[in-house]
Amino acid sequence: MSAPVPFRRTKIIFTLGPATESEAMLEKMIGAGADIVRLNMAHAGHDWTRTVIRRIRAVSARLGREVAVMMDIKGPEIRTGDVATPLQLRAGEIFDFTVKPGAERGGGEEVRSVDVNYQNLVHDIQVGDTVLVDNGLLRLEVLAKDQAHIRCRVLIPGPLGSRRHINLPGVKVNLPSFTDKDRADTLVGLEEGIDFVALSFVREAADVEQLRTFLQAQASKARIIAKIEDQSGIVNLDAIVGACDGLMVARGDLGIECPFEELPVIQRRAVRACLAQGRPVIVATHMLESMITQPVPTRAEITDVANAVYEFADCVMLSGETTVGRYPLECVQMLDKIARRIEAEAEPGQREPAVFSGERMKVLHSAVVLANELPHSKILTFTRHGFMASGLAALRPVSAPILALTPHVALLRQLRLLRAVEPFLMPFAADPDTTIENALSLLRRAGRIAPGDKLIIATDIVSQDRLVDSIQLRTVT
Repeated sequence: MSAPVPFRRTKIIFTLGPATESEAMLEKMIGAGADIVRLNMAHAGHDWTRTVIRRIRAVSARLGREVAVMMDIKGPEIRTGDVATPLQLRAGEIFDFTVKPGAERGGGEEVRSVDVNYQNLVHDIQVGDTVLVDNGLLRLEVLAKDQAHIRCRVLIPGPLGSRRHINLPGVKVNLPSFTDKDRADTLVGLEEGIDFVALSFVREAADVEQLRTFLQAQASKARIIAKIEDQSGIVNLDAIVGACDGLMVARGDLGIECPFEELPVIQRRAVRACLAQGRPVIVATHMLESMITQPVPTRAEITDVANAVYEFADCVMLSGETTVGRYPLECVQMLDKIARRIEAEAEPGQREPAVFSGERMKVLHSAVVLANELPHSKILTFTRHGFMASGLAALRPVSAPILALTPHVALLRQLRLLRAVEPFLMPFAADPDTTIENALSLLRRAGRIAPGDKLIIATDIVSQDRLVDSIQLRTVT
C-alpha cells in the first residue's frame, strides 16, 4: 500500500491516453494524487475502454487508493468530410459546405466545397451567421443557402483538412444531445462500473434529464456531469446546474463559441452558480497546455490554475497534457503544488458557500461554522448516499478537511469529486457509537488524526426509534 497522500482540497482530474495508459504510469499518476481518470470517448474504442477501466481498478486496489472513472461521451458533433489533400482556403474566397453530396449547384460557378455530416444544417443556419472550422482557425460568413449547399465567404483563411470540427456561435443546432454512439459507449462504461458520465454540449436541463432517464433504466448510480460548451448552455446555466450532479466548464469549445473576453466572465458565473446550488464544478481545458511539450508551465498558466482554486472550484482537469504530452506526471505534480499554495492563502471572506434550506442542511451548516471557529479542527461524517459529505463540501469550510466514511466503494469513488472531502471505506456497525470508535481507529492508523485534534462529528443517532441528525465535538486523545 502506498503512503497516504497529504491532504489537498482541490481535486485533480487527468485524461487517459497513450502517455498515461500503461500500468506503470497509472501507478505514478494515482500515487501523485490524481483523483479522477477521464476517458475521452471521442477517441476511444470499446475494447480499449474495457481494458483501461479494469487496469485503473487493479492499480487503484494495489495502491490502496480508489480513484473514480469519468466517461466523457462525445455528444452531437458537426464535422467536415474527407479531402484527398488539405484545401488552402484564401481570404475572400467563395466556398461551399455541402450537406447532400453530389447535388448540383446552380449558376455554373466553379466553387470549391467540402461535405458536412449533418444534413439539417441548412435549416439551422441563417444568412449572416458565422461558421468556425478546426477550433476557430478558419472563419467563414454565410452568404446564401439552398437545400444542398451553404455558400460562404472566407474571412480568416488557412488549410482545411479532413474531418475538421465545425462550431456555429449563437446557432441552435437541432442535433440530439445523447446520440446513438453515446448510448453504445455509455452501456460499455456502465458494464465496467464507471462512476461519472460527462455529457457534452449540454444546451438545456432536458438534455441532462434524458441521460438520467437512460441511466435509471439501466439501474445505474453513475452521476452526471454536464459540460457547458456553447451559448445555449450559458443562457440556461442555472437550470442545467439544478438538473445535473456536477458541472464542467469546458473552456475549449466555449472559447470558440463565445468572444474570448467573455470566457473568464462565463467561468466565474458558472462556478458561482454551482456554489449557490451546491453542485461540484470542474474547470477544464488548456490549464497547462504548454506542458504538452515543455517541462514547466507558463506564468499565465500558473495564474489560470490559481484563479480556479481561488474561485473554490472542486476540480481542475488536464486533457492533452496527459493524453499525448511529454510530461504528464509533472503536470499532476504542478497542479498539486499550485493548489496547495493557493489553498493556504485563501481567506474566510473569499468564500461564497451554498445557501440551502431544510433542517438537515442547517445541522451541516452548524458543523461548518463550528469548524471555522476552532483551530486545528476536522469534520468527520458518515454517509451511505453522499448527502452528508456533499452538503458539507458545498458549504466550503475554510480550512477543516471533511473526512467522509462510507461502506460503499462506488460512493467512495464519487466522493473524490468533492472539494475538501477525503473519503474512507469502512463498514458501519449497528450502533452509531461503535461506528464512530471504529472510524477514529481507522483515521489514527491512516495518520489523518492526531492527539489534540478537534473533531466535529456530523452524523445521525437513534432517538426514540428514529434517526436524528446530530453534531458532536470531540478532542482526539
